[in-house]
Amino acid sequence: MTLVSVTVILTWWHMTFATLATQVLARTTSILDGRHKIKMTPRLYMRAVVPIGLLYSGSMVSSTLVYLYLSVPFIQMLKAAAPVVTLLVGWLWGVELPTWTKLFYILLIVLGVVMASAGEIHFSWPGFIYQVGGIMFELVRVIMIQSLVSGAGLNMDPLVSLYYYAPVCAVTNFALSLASGWTGVEWTQAAEVGFWMLLLNAVVAFLLNVSSVLLIGKTSALVLVLTGILKNILLVIIAVAIWGTPVTFLQLIGYMIALIGLFAYQSDWEALSTILKAGVRRTVIYSHSIPYEARKSRLLIASLIISLLIVVVWIRGGREHIRDSSAIGTTEGVDRLSSGWLTWIHVKGGK
Repeated sequence: MTLVSVTVILTWWHMTFATLATQVLARTTSILDGRHKIKMTPRLYMRAVVPIGLLYSGSMVSSTLVYLYLSVPFIQMLKAAAPVVTLLVGWLWGVELPTWTKLFYILLIVLGVVMASAGEIHFSWPGFIYQVGGIMFELVRVIMIQSLVSGAGLNMDPLVSLYYYAPVCAVTNFALSLASGWTGVEWTQAAEVGFWMLLLNAVVAFLLNVSSVLLIGKTSALVLVLTGILKNILLVIIAVAIWGTPVTFLQLIGYMIALIGLFAYQSDWEALSTILKAGVRRTVIYSHSIPYEARKSRLLIASLIISLLIVVVWIRGGREHIRDSSAIGTTEGVDRLSSGWLTWIHVKGGK
C-alpha cells in the first residue's frame, strides 16, 4: 500500500464519518436547523459546494505526491508563499482587501518561514508543479468555504456548510481511493490499528473540520493559513523541548521573525507603545483597560512568551546538538509531527 492510497483512504473515512455525523445531527437535534434558511438549489450546489469537494481531493493528492519529488525543506519553502497567494486569491475573489501594510506583514512571515526551512534544495519540475497545484487547490477551497460561511456570502453556519460539502468530499475521495489501489489494500492493517482508534481519529478530524470552518467564518481564510504557521512554530518548541530535536541558529531567527510577523498582522505597530504602557500600568496598579488594549496586550504577552520559549528550548535542548544539526532534520521532524497519524499507519504496515 502506497502513501497516496493510505492518505486517500484515511481521508475518505474522515469525510464519510463527517457526513454520517452531520446527517444524524440534522435528524436528531436542532443544531443544523439553519440549513432550512438556505435555498440550496441544484444549480447553487453544483456551483458553490461541489467544487469544494473536488478541490479538497486535488489538494490532498498533490500535497502527497510532492514528497516523491522534492525534499522537505524545499516543500516548506514553497508552502511559505501560501499566505501571499491567499491574500491575492482572496482579493480576486472579493473577500479580502489587501493593503501595503498587510502585505508587508505577510512578507515578513514568509521571510521567517523561508529562513527556518532553509536547507538542501533538489528541484524537480513535476514536484514543483504538484506543490504549486496543491497550494492553489487548497487556497481556492478555503476561499470558497469563506464565501459560504461569511456574512458577505451565503452566511452558513459552520456545521451546515460541513453538512453540504462533506458528502462531496467523501464521494470524490472514494473515487480516488478506487483509482489509487483500493483492491490492493491489506485490511488486516486496519484491524491492527483497531476500530476504536480509527473512530477516535475520525472524531478528532471531524472536530478539526468544524473548528477550521468556524475560524474561517469568524475571521478569514488568510487567518486559517497563518495559524498553520503558528502551529509549526509550536511543534518546533515541543520537538526541541521534549525530544531534543536539533535546531540551528538560522532556524531560531527565522521562527522568531515569523512570530513577529504574526503578531504584527494581528496588531498595529502604531499602537505598540500604547500596549506596552498599558501593560506596565497594569503591573503597578490594578486598573480596568478598554477591551481593545486588553486584547492587544494579551497578544503581545503571548508572543513574548512563545519567543522566550523558543530561546529557552534552543538553549537547553537544541544547542546540545548544534554541531550535528541541520535545517533538514528539524523541518522533517515538524512535518512528521504534522502528519504523524498517516506516518504511523504507513510504518506500522511495514510498507
